[in-house]
Amino acid sequence: MHDRGSREKERSLPSIWYRYLGRRNFSMLLLVAFAVLFFVLGSFVVNKESNSPNVDQRIGTMSMAHYINATRNEASRILGRRNRQKVGDGNRFQASVSKGANHPCANFTFPPPPPPHLRWIGPRPCPVCYLPVDQAIASMPSSPSESPVLHNLTYVHDENPIKTEPHGGSDFGGYPSLKQRNDSFDIKESMVVHCGFVKGSKPGHQTGFDFDESDLAGLQQFHEIIVASAIFGNYDLIQQPRNISEEAKRNVPFYMFIDEETEAYMKNRSMLDSSKRVGLWRIIVIHNVPYSDARRNGKVPKLLLHRIFPNIRYSIWIDGKLQLVVDPYQILERFLWRQNANFAISRHYRRFDVFVEAEANKAAGKYDNSSIDAQVDFYRTEGLTPYSEAKLPIISDVPEGCVLIKEHIPITNLFTCLWFNEVDRFTSRDQLSFGMVRDKIMAKVNWHINMFLDCERRNFVIQAYHRDLLEHMPPPVAVIRHPPALPNIITRERNQGKKIPRHGKDRRSGSRHHHKASAGNRESNFF
Repeated sequence: MHDRGSREKERSLPSIWYRYLGRRNFSMLLLVAFAVLFFVLGSFVVNKESNSPNVDQRIGTMSMAHYINATRNEASRILGRRNRQKVGDGNRFQASVSKGANHPCANFTFPPPPPPHLRWIGPRPCPVCYLPVDQAIASMPSSPSESPVLHNLTYVHDENPIKTEPHGGSDFGGYPSLKQRNDSFDIKESMVVHCGFVKGSKPGHQTGFDFDESDLAGLQQFHEIIVASAIFGNYDLIQQPRNISEEAKRNVPFYMFIDEETEAYMKNRSMLDSSKRVGLWRIIVIHNVPYSDARRNGKVPKLLLHRIFPNIRYSIWIDGKLQLVVDPYQILERFLWRQNANFAISRHYRRFDVFVEAEANKAAGKYDNSSIDAQVDFYRTEGLTPYSEAKLPIISDVPEGCVLIKEHIPITNLFTCLWFNEVDRFTSRDQLSFGMVRDKIMAKVNWHINMFLDCERRNFVIQAYHRDLLEHMPPPVAVIRHPPALPNIITRERNQGKKIPRHGKDRRSGSRHHHKASAGNRESNFF
C-alpha cells in the first residue's frame, strides 16, 4: 500500500506543477528547459576536443553541417581519404593542420550535422578555428618563403605595343604572342614576362589605370600586410570591415580602388570628401581605365597588386561586394602560415570541373557563349581534360575567386601575372583560366596552392547585394502589432452571475481561448 501511495504521489507531481503554474507558464518552463539542454549538449560537442583557451572559434552559423552532408558524395568521390578523416560517428571531419599536434587548433573538428528539419539549403559558412590576434601576429614568419626555381622576376616594358596575332589582348597588357605566352610557363631562375602596365615609367603613371600623383608615393611604401578591394562601374556599395583589431587598424592599410564613375556617385551623395577615406578604406581613384568592361578593369588590382604595391609581404584581396568580418592577421595565420602556403583561394562550393563551369557561365549569361567556347576549346587543344581522381592531390580546377590570400614572392607574382594574361587574352571569367595556369606552373616546379573549403571563406567574408539590386529592392514590410484580443462575448455571458476573480491562480478561467488568441497574435507579429 505504501508503494502504491508513493507511485500515485509521483504521478501526481506533474499535475500539481501544472495546476500551480498554469498551462502557459508550464509550457514556457518546458521550452526553457529544452533550450538549456540543447545549448549545453551543443557546446559539449563543439568544444570537447577543442577546449584550449588560446583558440578563437568563429562558428558563423551551425547550418554549415548541411554543407558538409550535401558535399559528402562529392568529397568521397573526388577527395577520397587524402583530404578528410572520419572521426567518431563519421559526421565530423578532421581539420587539416600542417603545424603539428601542438597547435591550439590541432584537434578542432566540425560539429555534427543538425536534424534534417533544421538544415539550410544552399552554401553556408562553417566553423573556423582562428588563433587570437596576438598569437596570430606572433606566428608571422620572420623571413619570406622560398620561391622555387624562380628568384628574379621582371616585367615587359613597351611604349608601342602592336597586336600581331588574331587573338585577344590589349594595349595595357602588351599583346603577348602565343610564343611569348608559352615561354612564360617555362620556369627559370630569372624571367621577363608580360604583366600589364607595359607603358609608362612605373605602374599607375601614364600606363593606363593611372593614379593621382598624390597617391603614387604612398603605394610605394613598405607594408607587411595590406587589404585591397575595388568597385568599378559604380557596381557595388562599400562594405565596412568589422571585428578588426586595433593592431590591424594601426598597421594594415585598407585600399579601395574606384573609377571616376564610382567617384562621382560617391561625391554626389556626400560619401567621399577630400580626405579620400571612407571608414577604414583609403580610396584610390583610377583614371584612364584600360577596358570598357568594368569587371575586366577590376581584374587589374585583383591580380596585379604586386605591381601596384611593389614593397609589401602579404595581401588579402576581397571583391567589392564582400564585407570582411575577421581580422587580417587571423586570416593569414589560418590559411597561409599554418598551412605553410604562400597562396590560398577557396574552391567553388559546387563545381570543380572547368568544362562544367564553362557551361554554367553560359547558362547564366556571364559572358557571350562564343568567347567562352573559344577559350575552353583552346585549353582543350593544350591538354585540358575534365577533372578526375587522377589529378589528386589537386582537389579542384575551379576556384571561388572573390578572395585571394597571397604572399608576394616571385613564384606567386608570376602566377598572378600569367593568370592576368589569360584574362586579358580570353574572357574575363577568371575561374576558367585559373586551373590551366596553375597546372602549367606546377608541372615545372614544386609549388602548390591552398584551396580551402568555400564554407570557410564564407566564415570571414559576408556577401552583399550589388548596388543596382539594393536600390530596386522594395522597402522592408512594416510589422503591425495588433492590440490584445477583446474578451469573448459568449464567455462573458456564460459567466454572468458568477464571481470572476481578478488575480491569482483562478486567472486560468477561460484560459484555453485566451491562449489560442495570444498564440495567433504572436504568429502574425513574428512574420
